[in-house]
Amino acid sequence: MKTRPSQKAGPEIEIVRLIWLAIFISVFSFLYYQRHGDVLLYGDAVAHINIACRVFDSRTPGLLQLGTVWLPLPHLLIIPFIVSKQMWQSGTGGSIPSMAAFVLGTLGIFKLVRSTLGNEQSSAGRLSAWISAILYAANPNLIYLQSTAMGESLYLAFFIWSLFFFSEFTRGNTKALNRCGFCVAAACLTRYDGWFLAAVLSAVVLSMKFRSWRVRSSQKQESLPSKNQMSTGSIARFILIASAAPIFWLAYNAAVYRNPLEFMNGPYSPHAIEQETHTVNPARGNLIAAGSYFLKAAELNVSNSNWEGRVWLFFAILGAIAAWRPRNRVTLLLLALPLVFYALSIAYGSVPIFVPTWWPFSLYNVRYGLQLLPAFVVLVPVGISFLIESASRIPSIEGTLKRWASPAAVLLIFLLAASSDAAIWRADPICYREADRNMRGLVALDTRIGDWIKSLPPTTTFLTFLGQHSGIFERAGIPLARTINEGNHRVWKQPSDPDGLWERALADPAKYADFAIAFEGDPVWTAARDHHLKALVEIHSSGQPPGLIFETRTASP
Repeated sequence: MKTRPSQKAGPEIEIVRLIWLAIFISVFSFLYYQRHGDVLLYGDAVAHINIACRVFDSRTPGLLQLGTVWLPLPHLLIIPFIVSKQMWQSGTGGSIPSMAAFVLGTLGIFKLVRSTLGNEQSSAGRLSAWISAILYAANPNLIYLQSTAMGESLYLAFFIWSLFFFSEFTRGNTKALNRCGFCVAAACLTRYDGWFLAAVLSAVVLSMKFRSWRVRSSQKQESLPSKNQMSTGSIARFILIASAAPIFWLAYNAAVYRNPLEFMNGPYSPHAIEQETHTVNPARGNLIAAGSYFLKAAELNVSNSNWEGRVWLFFAILGAIAAWRPRNRVTLLLLALPLVFYALSIAYGSVPIFVPTWWPFSLYNVRYGLQLLPAFVVLVPVGISFLIESASRIPSIEGTLKRWASPAAVLLIFLLAASSDAAIWRADPICYREADRNMRGLVALDTRIGDWIKSLPPTTTFLTFLGQHSGIFERAGIPLARTINEGNHRVWKQPSDPDGLWERALADPAKYADFAIAFEGDPVWTAARDHHLKALVEIHSSGQPPGLIFETRTASP
């Protein structure tokens, strides 16, 4: 009678231990990177925090400050943690949702593998779950990104849990499909990858329904969810929940910007930025090349050398082949969906990826390759186990290897992971190197400007185009409400709004602000030039256009 509670408590104890392990890794790495000033190294991380901040700290506060290009959920999750000025200024508030998602993602990998490759009482399934969860939580690039306000950790958590609940549904859990729908909807409000996930899962569910209908029509028996589980109502409810987020975002853009695709073709969209900056895309129009660039980026997120990256990819492919055979493992193949999405985005969208080993031999968007991390940490152990088990069936070595197949597989998995992670730590994670190479000069420039302006009186107001430079005020601890920026434009006024605060301030800077902070070519720089404003200081940083501080008037009114 006493054995049943202990058997049930076993999996729960494992989950508690895993959560504490993930929390330790998350907090320790955050403290390390914060101490070295790297939490705010990514320009996008700074932008995410300040978009969230503008919702309540602005001349024109409100939800419209969320903008249009980036999806809103990460910013909404950040808002409660940056109400405190210290949490905003240090970047800690932006890291908290990412860190929580890291823990949830680690737990999601554990539950997905345990339920797919075994069950709560299966020692093999539990061992596989622990291995995959440890590989996920130990990845140096994810460890760095989860300590920042970047959205990779958050999306991966929603992606993993979506597939876990979907896997539960395919095994007969009725309620899991609704839970999957909510996770997919959250993913859709986090990254556009989620829209592709929603479309694919909806198509799979519909195909399952059609197949079950054909089976019932032909009076065949097959291990599919029951009629109640595959009811038209449950499928319609899932599709409605999963598609609600994209529909909402399209409707929001149509209502506010008069263009449902503003996030795709508007002035701040990736396409517009690519056209403005003339960014090269070495894989444009070539789907195979695009997939190759993404796979190379994915390899660089799990290894630091070409040969180790190829080993990871080989075993992942082998694991996908092994997972294809048993029906209960087919869900694991959905972990490879990012490959299809990013191949299409790179080839036919405006999402270039640069890797240091291929032309143009640089680092840009390499962090996108981290989206294949769940596939690697789940499929690579499956592939290694499959290879060793297949070898153990060879008659000449069957007796010797069969007894040691499982320990050999575990040893090989951890040798590969340990050597890869150690090499990454020695060279620094490539996601960190991407931020360091591309953003260090920007951070230095913003810091120097912030140091100059924070000595001004606390009532000083500024006219500035935040763009890539919202970190100026964050690092200086100056509230955004003391600035007039492009976020103070009434976006629903199309095609222009001469009566908007932003436009009026550009037309007459001296009337609205004490100082103007400008960078060559931006709207404030143009306004300062047209009004012959006096530049008090010009600040330079390597690789960055100079920042100029103009005095618009001698005293505040």
